Amino acid sequence: MRTIVQITPYYPPHLGGLERVVSNLAREQTKRHDVRVLTTALGSADAPRAAREEGVVVYRHRAVEVAHTAVAPGLAAHLARLPRDAVLHLHCAHALLPEMVALAARLRGTRFLLHFHLDVDASGPLGALLPHYKEHVFGRVLRSAAGVIALTDAQAAFLTDTYKVPKDRVHIVPNGVAEAYFMPAREPAPGPLKLLYVGRLGVQKNVARLLDALHLTRQDVRLRIVGDGELRGRLEEQADRLDLRNVEFSGGLLGEDLIKAYADADAFVLPSDKEGMPLVVLEAMAAGLPVVATDVPGTRELVGDTGLLAVPEPAALAAAIDAVAADHPLRARLAGASAERAHAYSWESVARLVEDVYVKAGL
Repeated sequence: MRTIVQITPYYPPHLGGLERVVSNLAREQTKRHDVRVLTTALGSADAPRAAREEGVVVYRHRAVEVAHTAVAPGLAAHLARLPRDAVLHLHCAHALLPEMVALAARLRGTRFLLHFHLDVDASGPLGALLPHYKEHVFGRVLRSAAGVIALTDAQAAFLTDTYKVPKDRVHIVPNGVAEAYFMPAREPAPGPLKLLYVGRLGVQKNVARLLDALHLTRQDVRLRIVGDGELRGRLEEQADRLDLRNVEFSGGLLGEDLIKAYADADAFVLPSDKEGMPLVVLEAMAAGLPVVATDVPGTRELVGDTGLLAVPEPAALAAAIDAVAADHPLRARLAGASAERAHAYSWESVARLVEDVYVKAGL
């Protein structure tokens, strides 16, 4: 049995795909190992600061969020106290925490694994600093890791080409999908298309594009938006401005409530500008839903020809949504393709692949 420490800026009940990836991986690993999660208390409501959750010991440190970045000074002290033989598994899609882990590992004379989820684009008033941070700070952290997990072949090539991470240190491990999400593909039902979006309401997801697309659709479509985030108020105003009476904002859902949202839908949509490997698409596929998404890195590799990929602009996305709504044989074919593809991913197999990477990286 090993001690594995999953380090992440956010963790459920904070909403997001990265959070649920870490949670699922940690729960699967705890069947064989002592697994701990170091994270922040951001978005955790009244969750205890230290607790055992489904076999995983979770430590939540007080933090503030500045420019979409979690700042938690207590995490540094906790890193210093960890057993020297612990596997440090860092989940990365935000600044500051990677540098903290890299510095702690160097001071302790140990190594760490970096799990690369997404290369974010600049946004907000401090966005102009992001390219310099990536080049002069984050790139060094990546190259100092004992190993780097990429989600897809394209992402692995990006890491070696852009950040100059040695190829022999990059390992490809996809995201997985929990067994509870698997459902048989359903025959198209009469009536309006019940379209589902699940995800954060932030810049990268570009739900504004989806609302613009819905305004252009010709078929009878009902959109349910499951998620929350800093742009929710602006998106609700946009829906009112476009007189979209066929849009429902459900807020964030987890557990059985989220599974039921997939079960109640006819199709799934993801309008993002960029993804790593979207967990919500895997969940939608497992639920036997046709997938309509923007043709962008991360989503493209996962969906392939099992769904409809549209140029990332409203008119093309609207046309794809209309096609799924109007063509029942197409909808049935895409639903079957989704269900079949999802069976290639399970958290048990993903966890085994991750543990193989630990060995290859010498952790």
